[in-house]
Amino acid sequence: MDMIRINNMKFEWGKRTYVMGVINITEDSFSGDGLIRKDQNSGLVDSALNQAKRFIDDGVDILDVGAESTRPGAQPVVIEEEMQRILPVVQALVKETNLPISVDTYKASVAEAALNAGAHMVNDVWGFKADPDIARVSAHFGVPVILMHNRSSWAHAEILESLGGRYVGMEYDDLLSDIKRELMESVVIAREAGIPDEHIILDPGIGFGKTVEQNLELIDRLVEIRELGFPILLGASRKSFIGYTLDLPPDQRVEGTAAAIAVGITRGADIVRIHDSKEMVRVVKMTDAIVRHSQQN
Repeated sequence: MDMIRINNMKFEWGKRTYVMGVINITEDSFSGDGLIRKDQNSGLVDSALNQAKRFIDDGVDILDVGAESTRPGAQPVVIEEEMQRILPVVQALVKETNLPISVDTYKASVAEAALNAGAHMVNDVWGFKADPDIARVSAHFGVPVILMHNRSSWAHAEILESLGGRYVGMEYDDLLSDIKRELMESVVIAREAGIPDEHIILDPGIGFGKTVEQNLELIDRLVEIRELGFPILLGASRKSFIGYTLDLPPDQRVEGTAAAIAVGITRGADIVRIHDSKEMVRVVKMTDAIVRHSQQN
């Protein structure tokens, strides 16, 4: 059983499923939980700390801090603004919590600043392909990295006010083969920068450049991503493929998220990235009790 330590916390892949709680320092998150409000930006650090405390009380294992929305059609955030948002929150979380802190960014300079501030891992939604220098930064700090598959393109984005954005007309020669090949391209970038395999976690990129049907198929066939030999993070929480399947807005996707997470765990997910901590920690514990009982006994 493979094992790594992140901020002195031991992660034993295969023994149980770990839960990553999302802290969105944005005003336009698809999930509706961005901490920046249009009418008030003060108290942001306190809001993040309160959310982190709720996550910790509910049993979350990792805190993932991001300052730029990645929903279809979202406006990019300039580096200076991203740093102004993310660094005070990371600094406060390092001081006030003991959980591993992941920084959700694809920009090398933001990652470097956050790691200097005390973050413990890098979560790159572009898999080191948007800013290859982020691989060097991650290697220098010796931190674990999450490399996500991403084919997002505004040309294929369709946005409905009630359900949010989705991708349409995304063409793959072979969905799983293409995703696996492109994930391994990210792995090569990481290896060439000096990042060891035991520090690499793969994310198949649910919702990023994939249609509703492709997302559903990807979760069902997640075991094929697991066969690449790396731990797998599944980020399905509140995403639009659930909304379009159930015809529900983000704040009514708890049950759909639970179903996606439970199936994902049966297919080999090692970490699940969530918004609704109380409910999803319970789903994870129950699913683990069923599918990982031999490891727990």
